[in-house]
Amino acid sequence: MSAHGDRARLAALVRELGVVHERVTLSSGAEADYYVDLRRVTLQHEASPLIGRLLRALTEDWDYDAVGGLTLGADPVATAVLHAASLETDAPPVDAFVVRKETKKHGMQRLIEGPDIAGRPVLVVEDTSTTGGSVLTAVRQVREAGATVVGVCTVVDRDTGAREAVEAEGAPYRALLGLADLQLG
Repeated sequence: MSAHGDRARLAALVRELGVVHERVTLSSGAEADYYVDLRRVTLQHEASPLIGRLLRALTEDWDYDAVGGLTLGADPVATAVLHAASLETDAPPVDAFVVRKETKKHGMQRLIEGPDIAGRPVLVVEDTSTTGGSVLTAVRQVREAGATVVGVCTVVDRDTGAREAVEAEGAPYRALLGLADLQLG
């Protein structure tokens, strides 16, 4: 399938599987008449490979060798990118990492799990962006760990300030889908 066909199919899957029409309170505290539950999509067998391929295409001009973000929403997005990169015969490998919401209290007591990202160029991802608060938490933690954030990508941007917030922190921002793609805006 072409990139255009992949994107159209992903939008259809998000509309079908992930859009819930009811009044909800978002993690930002804002209220909405619908909820985009991307875990229903990012963990689905057809959608995950589409997300990986599309994010690789969206970021083909960015050089990074690790991808991750704040758990839980970013985890399946990062592994989709890892798997898509592993299928590219002419591309260097891409590792995935997970940013915990707080430092683990036992074991290695790590905040960022996976291969070490210190000194590495990384892509920070998330499933759905509203205000950018969650992804910016990840960006700050990744920078504190010594990585260079080359950019931030989200699967669905609700167009409610995330782009502006991320760019104000000095990171380029891209989204696979917007509300218009989901017939919500």
